Amino acid sequence: MENNDNILQHAYGFDDVSIAPGEITINPELVDISVYFDKIKLGIPFFASSMDAVVDTSFAIKMHKQGGIGVLNLDGLHTRFEDTESIYKEISNSPIEKATSILQKIYTEPIKTDLISKRVEEIKKNNGTAAVSFIPQNAKRHAPIAVEAGADIVVVQGTVVTARHASKSLRGLILSELVTNLNVPIIVGNTVSYSVTKELMEQGIHGVLVGVGPGSVCTSREVLGIGVPQITATLECKAGRDAYFKETGRYVPIITDGGIRTGGDVCKSFAAGADSVMIGSPFAKCYESPALGYHWGMATWHPELPRGTRIKLGSEYTLDELLNGPSSKTDGTMNLIGALKVCMGYVGANNIKEMHSAKMYYAPAIKTEGKIYQIAGLGS
Repeated sequence: MENNDNILQHAYGFDDVSIAPGEITINPELVDISVYFDKIKLGIPFFASSMDAVVDTSFAIKMHKQGGIGVLNLDGLHTRFEDTESIYKEISNSPIEKATSILQKIYTEPIKTDLISKRVEEIKKNNGTAAVSFIPQNAKRHAPIAVEAGADIVVVQGTVVTARHASKSLRGLILSELVTNLNVPIIVGNTVSYSVTKELMEQGIHGVLVGVGPGSVCTSREVLGIGVPQITATLECKAGRDAYFKETGRYVPIITDGGIRTGGDVCKSFAAGADSVMIGSPFAKCYESPALGYHWGMATWHPELPRGTRIKLGSEYTLDELLNGPSSKTDGTMNLIGALKVCMGYVGANNIKEMHSAKMYYAPAIKTEGKIYQIAGLGS
């Protein structure tokens, strides 16, 4: 997609669009929602975010059993502390006005490389898929340790990641070399553009994370002023993926990451072109998540410029209820897999790639049209 720098373009988020029903319909139980990342198959196209408040080794194993993946952050608490239980309690018990400073203090503890191997081994001994994440600055040094211990997928993740990066280092992270040296699927992000998506794929990586600043605990948009609403970001990266596929014949999945709260958001992500979604806050509200109903961004503890906040979500449901229901709520926040399958049935999509052809409309009234009784609370 070509951009004219002199024109202020309109961008669309989840609440700005709706999905049109298809010409044919399919029974939801007949649709296939599996997706591949290189040779690794996911039964469900869901990643739990690589955030300390969302995924520990136990949660990663539970996500594997559901058919998805929980990405363990190996730059965070789990490689800084042998026993994290007391750390989670300290964070959750801290008063709101001191939460960020306490997080900053906790994350000054240095990373212990022996814990990188230990965390991977904890997942593998329970037959889980070990997907682990590193910031670009640490990936070159620490990812080989994780892979040697048995990591199946490496995620290189930052607020914004590009294939071309200027730094003081004479030889920084070269993604093509990381792909060759590690010999496991490499997922890289985050980005929101056609050109960066295509350039990242040209490095030989196996997946791209889409989204800058949409997460509930991320404040990059407020602090830095950067970000693109998720529907537009996904459409841009989809165009880059499809152009790369047309040129090379190699299909590289994209993952819409952040800002997803409901089944409707999930469905719109796939209609916009996503092959999978990465979700944080809804998973943090599971009883099985490690942070006791709290959530914080991975830039919250930045020593000079924190770009996140700790929020209290509460614990509301099990992981199985979130993904598979049954749901007692009417707001779309539970049974995300059921919502995706039903939507695909209405659209007439047999699989995720066919879902990419679903027609969408710019429809800012989609959540309010005819809903006066719901909005006014008169239905209670």
